Amino acid sequence: MEYVPLGNTDLQVSRIALGCMGFADPVHGVNPWTLDEQAAAPIFRRAVELGITLWDTANVYGGGTSEEIVGRAVRTYTRREEVVIATKVGLPMHDGPAGSGLSRKAILAQVDASLTRLGTDYIDLYQVHRFDPRTPVDETMEALHEVVAAGKVRYIGASSMWAWQFAKMQHSATHHGHTRFVSMQNQYSLVQREDEREMFPLLADQGVSSLPWCPLAKGRLARPYGQVTGRSASDPIGQRFFGDVDRPIVEAVHRIAATREVPMAQVALAWVLDNPTVAAPVIGATSSSHLDDAVAALAVQLDKAEIGDLESRYTPRQPTGF
Repeated sequence: MEYVPLGNTDLQVSRIALGCMGFADPVHGVNPWTLDEQAAAPIFRRAVELGITLWDTANVYGGGTSEEIVGRAVRTYTRREEVVIATKVGLPMHDGPAGSGLSRKAILAQVDASLTRLGTDYIDLYQVHRFDPRTPVDETMEALHEVVAAGKVRYIGASSMWAWQFAKMQHSATHHGHTRFVSMQNQYSLVQREDEREMFPLLADQGVSSLPWCPLAKGRLARPYGQVTGRSASDPIGQRFFGDVDRPIVEAVHRIAATREVPMAQVALAWVLDNPTVAAPVIGATSSSHLDDAVAALAVQLDKAEIGDLESRYTPRQPTGF
């Protein structure tokens, strides 16, 4: 495993992050690709064996049960000081005034709820799940600074928004002397590269790391075109992200992987990891082999011709995910 600083901090994170959206109590895990705690156990064990120390979840995943499963996994398979726990706030948890959004009331209530579910007294990386147009950014950034000052959170990050929104929030923090974001969890893969236009240059300028979600396009970049996974076939969000325009890209990944005699996932992830602003792609593993492929991708160095082949197939499209 390789480790890099997160943003302009000295917090070292593994170059592969374990995405925990797919782990949930069966009552809340209504998707066919969701794993209960028992089924997820081998994946947590393999993550520890491989040195994957960045574990990413959210309060909304599985109605809060993902955080509970992650917290128990930390206590069962590793030690708290050995992992970097990342979670999120902002999407609806309940209908009350503190149940969603990024108001001070919501942030202060939801951070305590996450701490209880995770069974820990601090969160390493607390991320705003989406931009909240209803709440003044000054209020949000002050509340986030407050939970850092209280010792409940070590670092803060953001996820999936327009570059101008992220810049506005970051400027608010700087102007008022509040805690600044150190990471951006944005959608990024060979079939969704729109953040290269403004977001990635902004992140590089601000010393902020990218933690890409969906780096394999929900499995579409990990198998020949037309073959689907349980998630890609059933995830309603995924259905609006991808289409036939991606076929040349998937076929290029397939061709390069066949020539190199490696799985397609390794080629697609190697391309994501080649971006200097990327710290760690978030891998939503549903089997231990997914983590093995992700770690193996760290050793895959694509040459200029291969990168050119992959990138030349891309056509501009609507940004998605926020």
